[in-house]
Amino acid sequence: MEKTKNPIVKVAIHLFLIIFTIYSILPFYWTTMQSFKTLKDANSRTPKFIFTPTWENYQELWLNSVPENGYMIMFFILLAVVLLICMALFAEQFPWPNWVTAAFVLLGFAGLLWGIPEVVDTAEFYDYFVNTIIVTVGTVVVSISIGCLAGYSLARYSGYAAVVILIAALGFRALPRLTFILPYYQIGSALNLLDTRFLVILTLVAVNQPFTIWMLRSFFMDIPKELEESAMVDGANRLTAFRKVIIPIMWPGIISTALFSLLLAYNEFLLVRILTQTNWTLPVAISRYTGGEDPRHLTLAAAAAVSATIPIVIVILFFQKNLVKGLAAGAVKG
Repeated sequence: MEKTKNPIVKVAIHLFLIIFTIYSILPFYWTTMQSFKTLKDANSRTPKFIFTPTWENYQELWLNSVPENGYMIMFFILLAVVLLICMALFAEQFPWPNWVTAAFVLLGFAGLLWGIPEVVDTAEFYDYFVNTIIVTVGTVVVSISIGCLAGYSLARYSGYAAVVILIAALGFRALPRLTFILPYYQIGSALNLLDTRFLVILTLVAVNQPFTIWMLRSFFMDIPKELEESAMVDGANRLTAFRKVIIPIMWPGIISTALFSLLLAYNEFLLVRILTQTNWTLPVAISRYTGGEDPRHLTLAAAAAVSATIPIVIVILFFQKNLVKGLAAGAVKG
C-alpha cells in the first residue's frame, strides 16, 4: 500500500485519527475524573469538569484504615516498584544472565504483594487484586508452556492427526463460555475445589488454550525448519534445538500471545463469578459497586475501574515493542 502525497487526504486521515483517539480515551478520562470526585460532585445534575480532587475513594477502596505514616509507606512502595521495573528494563546491563534478573524481579513483586498487608491495613479489594494477579499469571504460564510445545509440534507435523487436533481446538474455541461452566463446576464440587484459584486457573487454561495453540503455531510456521535441522546436525537433540534456537527467535510471538492470554484471563467475569464465592477477581469485585443501589458506589466503581486498568496499561507499555514485533512477524507478507 503506497503512501498518499495529497495534503488534503493527509489532513483528513490525521483528523480522523485524532477524533477516533479522543472518542476512545474519553470514557476512561471521564471515569478517572469520577474517581477523584466527592459524592456530591459525582452526582451533580450538571457535569463538573473543574473540582477539587480527593483521594477518599481510593483510600476507602484499598484501605480499612489510613496509617499515620501513610505517605512514607506509599513512598517506599513506589520506590520499590520503580526499582524493580528499572531492573527489568535494564536487565541486559547486568553481568549475570537475564533469567537471574527476571527471577529476582518476580520474587521482588511477590514479596511486595505479600508484605504490604503486613504493614498496612488493606481492605478486601486488595485481596481481589492479589487473586487477579495469581489467576492471571498462573493462566498465562500454563497456557504458554503448553501452547509452545503444542504449537511447535503442530507446525512441524503435517499428518492427518494434526489437522484433526487443530479443527477440534478451533471447535472448542468457538464454544460459548456457558459450555465450560457445568463440567468444571461438577469437577470442582467432586474434588472440593470450588472457590479456589486452582479451579479458576484450570478452567481459564482450558478456555484459552485453543487460542494460544493456533496463534503460536502460526508463528512457528514462519520459522524455517532448516534452523533446528542445522542445530541437530551439530549434535543437539530436538528439545535442545527448540529451547536454544527456536525459542529465542520466537520471543516476540510468545510475548504477543502471552499478552492476549493475559487480557482474556484478567478480564474474565462469568467463569470466575460462578466458580467462586469469595476468591473473586477484579472484574467480579467491580460488579459489586456497579450494580448497587447505594449512590456512593458510583465513585467507588470509578476508582475500582481505574485501579484495575492501570496494571494492564503498564504491562502493555512495558511490552509494547515486543507486541509490535510479534504482530508484524505474524502478519501476512505480500
